[in-house]
Amino acid sequence: MLHPPHTASQVSGDWHGVMTGFDPHGPVPANATRRPLLRRILLAGVVVTVFGLAALVMGLIVVDSLGLTTAALAMVTSSLAIGIVVPTFLWVDRLEGEPARLLWFAFLWGALISTLGALLLSATGMQFVAGLHEDPLVFGAVVVAPVTEELLKGLGVALIFWRARREFDGVVDGIVYAGLVAAGFAFVENILYLGTAYAEAGTAGLVGLFVVRGLVSPFAHPMFTVCIGLAFGLIAHRRRWSSAWVVLVGLAAAVFLHALFNYSAVVAADVYLLLFGLVQVPLFVAFLLLLRWARRRESRLMRDHLTGYGINGWFTPAEVAMLADGGERRRARRWARQVGGRPAERAMTAFQDESGELAMVRKHLNAGGPDAEWLRRERVLLATVAEHRRAFVGP
Repeated sequence: MLHPPHTASQVSGDWHGVMTGFDPHGPVPANATRRPLLRRILLAGVVVTVFGLAALVMGLIVVDSLGLTTAALAMVTSSLAIGIVVPTFLWVDRLEGEPARLLWFAFLWGALISTLGALLLSATGMQFVAGLHEDPLVFGAVVVAPVTEELLKGLGVALIFWRARREFDGVVDGIVYAGLVAAGFAFVENILYLGTAYAEAGTAGLVGLFVVRGLVSPFAHPMFTVCIGLAFGLIAHRRRWSSAWVVLVGLAAAVFLHALFNYSAVVAADVYLLLFGLVQVPLFVAFLLLLRWARRRESRLMRDHLTGYGINGWFTPAEVAMLADGGERRRARRWARQVGGRPAERAMTAFQDESGELAMVRKHLNAGGPDAEWLRRERVLLATVAEHRRAFVGP
């Protein structure tokens, strides 16, 4: 639940424990709750091993199905669509960027784990359909694929939500993580489809399918899975089992949109253009409006929370206005480079990133009350923000 902006007296009282005795010139304390090094190495090793094995298996499947040359051509062509989708989600995430390791995890989960799992589950589902009086192509595209693919993509978002709870701050984070999971999935799926089109119809088939999947509907998978990420984002500050129904609604919406998209492409191919105009175009417009709303919402939240710090002397009004606006952030980085070179530009970038994280920390504290780890993190961020400011404006 959002809280109204604090008054000066409320903010001062709320932060008394943080500011009392605080020396911004002193050393930044070490993370007293950091996991032992061995545990982190083992966890990283498990993740790398799982992704590596999945990559090996998927690589063998793709090369065996398409051949090495066709697979390489399809991969290069598929990567062009990634150049549209991924930067869009990074733009949405710009004000309070997520750790690179989690962004990579999301993309690789979609590209490797979700795709491999979907292939296995789809094969099982098609064997089950073989005993029914249903068209396997239609049933597989409209029922099996949407359910299995969205479940597997949603599982990746759920893992980030569970294991990186201090980096999953709200709606924007859910949208970004879900979007990158879906982008990874679409990347590998497009390799298979584009390679098959090239093998069957040559260059014309490859180009035609790329126009449809890579240019006309590059955001199809992200539009579906974002429903799941949005649901997780809505419950990020009330992680209770009683809120699980929100995630189930998000999953149901993702499956429904996916099934509707596949239905228009497989079952109603003769009226595909009509359905595209009546259904898919409005959905895409709604998707873009959702991204814009999420970005503006995060900007507003950042401005509100940093204003509280400004009342207590940590930021000037001009700094708060700059930090809550993407265009002003870019201009500030250019200004820093002009006055102090690359070191000052790097300090300004760090100042912006840490300030965005600081606003999210305050959001957690406002929503959940005093918490020792969040208060410690706030103190560290206040120290580093002050230190980086001195690097481009002086003492």
